[in-house]
Amino acid sequence: MYAQAAQARAQAKPFAVEYYYKVKWGSADEFVRLYKKNHYPLLQKQMKDGRLLQMRTERPFYHGGEDSRWDYRVTIVWANSTVAHDDYDDAVDARRLFKDQETFKREEQRRFELLLGHWDVPVVPVDMDKP
Repeated sequence: MYAQAAQARAQAKPFAVEYYYKVKWGSADEFVRLYKKNHYPLLQKQMKDGRLLQMRTERPFYHGGEDSRWDYRVTIVWANSTVAHDDYDDAVDARRLFKDQETFKREEQRRFELLLGHWDVPVVPVDMDKP
């Protein structure tokens, strides 16, 4: 009973994930162009449908060392943790949004070829005023 109540509370709270992208040197502009063209519209569709509450994309102003370098961070606040981890398949949306599926698939493949690394970090707020 307690576990079910805890799960219900977690499902009711927004759930944030930071998605980090490390791009091959010299390829950042191409990566962003392809991301904006092909992936961002799919995320916007999910936001319109209420699955996502917020999206934010950032890049560092300065660069770090190669081992800790990342080029883009996309923070997505999902409606809740269940939505963030369900088996939603955006292929239906992709077919509706992109009539030329061959180009879409080729460009998405290219976007991933430009990456040196990609990782996802779920984040939770810390209430510093709470004892």
